[in-house]
Amino acid sequence: MPLFTTVAEAISKVGNTFPENGYVFQDLKGNETRYTFAEIDSHTATRAAAIQALGLRKGSRAGLVIIEPEDFVLTFLACIRVGVLPVPLYPPMSFTGLDAYAERTAKILTGCGASLLIASGKLQNILWNQVDRVPSLQRLVKVDELHKCETSPVYPEITPEDLAFLQYTSGSTSAPKGVMVSHASLIANCDAIVHGAMKMDPANDVAVSWLPLYHDMGLIGFCIATVTTGMTSVFIPTLRFIQRPSVWMDTIHRHRAAASFAPNFAYALITRRARPKDLEKWDLSCLNILGCGAEPIQADTMRAFLEKFHEHCGLSRNTIIPAYGMAEATLAMAMDPTDKEFSTNIVDAGTFQNDGIAVAPIEGKVYAEHVSCGPLLPGHTMKTVDDNGNRLPEGVEGELCFGGPSVTPGYFRNVEATKKAFRDGWLHTGDLGYIKDDEVYVTGRIKDLIILNGRNVHPQSVEWEAAEVDGVRKGNVVAFAVPGRNSEQLVVALESRLNDREALAKAVKTHIQKEMSLVIQDVVCLKPGSLPKTSSGKLQRHQSRQQYIDGALGTGVVRGTGKGGRATLAKHVAQSIWTRAKAAANVI
Repeated sequence: MPLFTTVAEAISKVGNTFPENGYVFQDLKGNETRYTFAEIDSHTATRAAAIQALGLRKGSRAGLVIIEPEDFVLTFLACIRVGVLPVPLYPPMSFTGLDAYAERTAKILTGCGASLLIASGKLQNILWNQVDRVPSLQRLVKVDELHKCETSPVYPEITPEDLAFLQYTSGSTSAPKGVMVSHASLIANCDAIVHGAMKMDPANDVAVSWLPLYHDMGLIGFCIATVTTGMTSVFIPTLRFIQRPSVWMDTIHRHRAAASFAPNFAYALITRRARPKDLEKWDLSCLNILGCGAEPIQADTMRAFLEKFHEHCGLSRNTIIPAYGMAEATLAMAMDPTDKEFSTNIVDAGTFQNDGIAVAPIEGKVYAEHVSCGPLLPGHTMKTVDDNGNRLPEGVEGELCFGGPSVTPGYFRNVEATKKAFRDGWLHTGDLGYIKDDEVYVTGRIKDLIILNGRNVHPQSVEWEAAEVDGVRKGNVVAFAVPGRNSEQLVVALESRLNDREALAKAVKTHIQKEMSLVIQDVVCLKPGSLPKTSSGKLQRHQSRQQYIDGALGTGVVRGTGKGGRATLAKHVAQSIWTRAKAAANVI
């Protein structure tokens, strides 16, 4: 049973139940500032009053472009306390591509009708033009201006059905949409995660995160889930993790943390970068949960991580927890249990690609390995359906549909998109997958599925095989289909630092043909940073495909055999913090 019915109630009362717990914020030098939940109550009250003094009321929208974790969290929670809907926005992390950044930010602010934009002081000059671009935007204020206020806030009545904030999707396959996240869905999801799936002890457990707070995994998983359940959370600036990835395990070791989460690439990064002297000093036996999600999970990455840190740092083999979720479900939908090692399902590759049925392979046949994301969160349900909406049996691939109290109300001011995704009490995720023995296996996105001569090809499988070739930057490969003379043809675009790209393209073609029996029409080798990505660092296959067709994919292009467009892309979209972190994970 949840302790509170709304996040606003939790902020004001959680300190009474957990007086010793709260938030710990690191700065870029590693200095830490600790707030008890009672102090969070006080500091957010001051900022809430300042926000109301600017004329905002319950239901008003405020964009947040705040780099510093401490300021972001306190301002975000202050908005929620007085019913103002915060809209987290990723900050510009480069002086290149500012026009693209400004255009995307203006679209979000206009779409949600924001009347206030709150920004870090160092970003104020960059963001000034947003005031003129967005008709509803009345003013831009520096976050420092909210630190003091002579008046007290007036707290409106906030019910579980009220909206808490708007979470704009990263738009990996479409334009960003504002997910309406309610207090009810937040309380239900956070309780199901912390108490139901992870079985944490909030009074004594500590969570550590370096994840960006404009992304739902960092924001809900470590800011909201902890304040609504009373657990202490330690925030590492994402930029500090980029600069020195070892601070992640350093912080877990020092705080004896029980839980942390990260995408697949971070586990590959820390496995490769950990030095012998680090491994000697880290005692990670305190960890019960290391979650993995937000991007496709590779079993080999998890195994390599477990092998190294179990042997040298005392990490339990049951610690890795693959998870599946999305903003439209608040955060999580399924998580692997904590009482066993993460598991996979080995299936016959040909049968799965041709018929979408997960069956065990015959000895000697090509197989595929799917990582289990575990059972559903308690109190929720899931089904798979075909193109006509018919329910599919266990082990048959279809669209994953999710139901339960964590499902959000829909998209803000977007009735058409809401009707398409939220139907008959089900969230239609747009993801492909199957359910076997009550565990969820995610296999790809419907929009990304490639059909070659009647054979279903998941782009992730092609991308992972391509990444096995020496010289290819792991996590920086996209596969997509383009129209051919008689049928669709497969193209792979990748990033590499190698000079002999012609040889690399040939090696990739040969490897994929050998391992997957697929003919690659074209391999496009690009300089690092060329592939388009979302604000959360996810590769954009559709944009890559369109740029390829338009002859505008990347710079410094060298192709293998096959025809393609010319390299004419003049500007790069500004890279987010997360994108830079993923780039840092690649040493090739």
